[in-house]
Amino acid sequence: MADQPTALLPIMFRPGVNREQTQYASETVGTNAPNFSIVGSWYASQNVRFRQGFPEKIGGWVPLALGTYQGICRSLFSWSTLGGQNLIGVGTNLKFYVNQGGPYYDITPIRYTVTLTNPFATVNTSKVVTVTAASSGAVLGDFVTFSGASAVGGITINGEYQIQSIVDTNTFTILAATAATSTATGGGTVSAAFQINVGQAIEVPLVGWGAGAWGYGSWGNGASSTTALRLWSQANFGQDLIFAPRGGSIFYWAASSTISSRAVYATSLSEASDVPTVVNFIFVSDASRFVFAFGANPLGGSSQDPMLVRWSDQESVTMWTPAATNQAGDLRLSRGSQIVTCVQNRQEIVVWTDTSVYSFQYVGTPAVWSSQIMGDNISIMGQNVAVLASGTSYWMGIDKFYKYNGTVSTLRCDLREYIYGDINTNQTQQFFAGTNEGFNEVWWFYCSASSTAINRYVVYNYVDDIWYYGSMNRTAWIDSTLLTYPIAAVPNSTYGNTLVYHEYGLDDNTTGTAYPIDSYIQSSEFDLQFGTKFAYVNRILPDVTFRKSTTSSPQVTMTLIPMQNSGSGYNTPQTTNGSINTATVTRTATAPIEQFTGQVFIRLRGRQMIFQIEGNQLGLQWQLGTPRIEIKPDGRRGNT
Repeated sequence: MADQPTALLPIMFRPGVNREQTQYASETVGTNAPNFSIVGSWYASQNVRFRQGFPEKIGGWVPLALGTYQGICRSLFSWSTLGGQNLIGVGTNLKFYVNQGGPYYDITPIRYTVTLTNPFATVNTSKVVTVTAASSGAVLGDFVTFSGASAVGGITINGEYQIQSIVDTNTFTILAATAATSTATGGGTVSAAFQINVGQAIEVPLVGWGAGAWGYGSWGNGASSTTALRLWSQANFGQDLIFAPRGGSIFYWAASSTISSRAVYATSLSEASDVPTVVNFIFVSDASRFVFAFGANPLGGSSQDPMLVRWSDQESVTMWTPAATNQAGDLRLSRGSQIVTCVQNRQEIVVWTDTSVYSFQYVGTPAVWSSQIMGDNISIMGQNVAVLASGTSYWMGIDKFYKYNGTVSTLRCDLREYIYGDINTNQTQQFFAGTNEGFNEVWWFYCSASSTAINRYVVYNYVDDIWYYGSMNRTAWIDSTLLTYPIAAVPNSTYGNTLVYHEYGLDDNTTGTAYPIDSYIQSSEFDLQFGTKFAYVNRILPDVTFRKSTTSSPQVTMTLIPMQNSGSGYNTPQTTNGSINTATVTRTATAPIEQFTGQVFIRLRGRQMIFQIEGNQLGLQWQLGTPRIEIKPDGRRGNT
């Protein structure tokens, strides 16, 4: 019997990762001739992107500054002062900071100051100190700074402390640096400055009777609700910064002051007139510089209206009282139950409620700002999931992605089922988006169903219209023309929370010590002659480049995973009858051209196969080309 024809087949996969169909259904066979190509989709990925259709490892990250900050960062904003200093506002659930490329300066506003008399009570050999401060309004985790205290129980309580427990409305405990040497009460005349109340690090589900508003949920059960985590909005007003926590007050920080000076309540500024006292989101318009308060209390009232928009007079942070001599005003939106967020887009402000998209445009007096509904019956996951990229607004809905570029439309997504089939809907306010303009990408970070912390990301390349995904723990992201690299917030319980530059270097340098970044991509299944015969693979001819690698001997691992049938799972073991299915590809020279392992001999057989490339090495950068495999038909039956 004549030998079966052998072919060196190029393996080509469509750009992007697709999980909207089965791993086998993604395959497309170009022709049945001996020199046909295998064309399919990529099915799984980690820390890779696509450049002109070919997968490559993403860049690394390094710390922005040597210091760390307290709390989980949910908001980043970059702006420049008149002196050319680039600043970054950093909002966490515990504090608010300004970073100037070095330390994190604590500018958290002071909520309440009071003079206390002998407020401290110590217990011998214990670090726990009980503090008496009547009706301080403090909550667990708040920060308070004491000054002017005298020694009590052998220790002196001066400086900043975090509240460890709430005993009652008048009493709480803190933890001293050293243990007391006696049981005593005292401290003398002490000044106490309480910072604004801290917020939640994550959303806390509340389920059962009493949860949710009156009338919601079934009898005896109530309705699911959440204790909202701390979210910030921030914007620059010239060289100064305004910011606000969701459901809180507006604060103002002047860049002309010492960088470590604390922000103040906007209501305390000179000439302040009817400044909103509670807001959900603040924003400064590009057009004519108005300060917007979304979800604010009405003029003359104190109760928050989640659908009310108020704006200040032009070029003013303090004037919010409408008059014939200014342009302050307000507008109540009609579609939805609350305003969620907004984005500046060319000559309009795009505003999202929980059900609709509005366009705000400056029209001058007497209306000042007009609104128009651009889309209805839509959804949005949370405050931080909408971004502007290349003139188009993109956002994550509760069951699909959207875009707005004059009209609202559903964004085609090859990973929709993968994302929404494994997602924690109790933590949607954690989810956020960011752009990576250098690579034409929008990144969304979210929690998988089993996680209460961000642990996954999905990327949309809006130029190539493709998707890819992976696992990563970040809590905030910013990409600005003022910054050389995108910046992300990294939570780390061991080394401290910090900011990192992304796309900087090739490794994970979060802690100052380099670790390799694990990167891989796996294909859909492919077969020979539409799966009518088993195939025997004898060798792989790799095609890869290690350009930009800093290690002297970069390498990747290429793997072919055989299967008896599409539904049978991988061969167990993945190699049968002593065959070999994994090959290491190493660069051997860089001049006069880059050279690497020319061919790798393997031995395996199966009806379907999966191709994978992965790398996990310090200083590694790789991009896959079009590898070839030597393959031939090998009968209609496989090994059992």
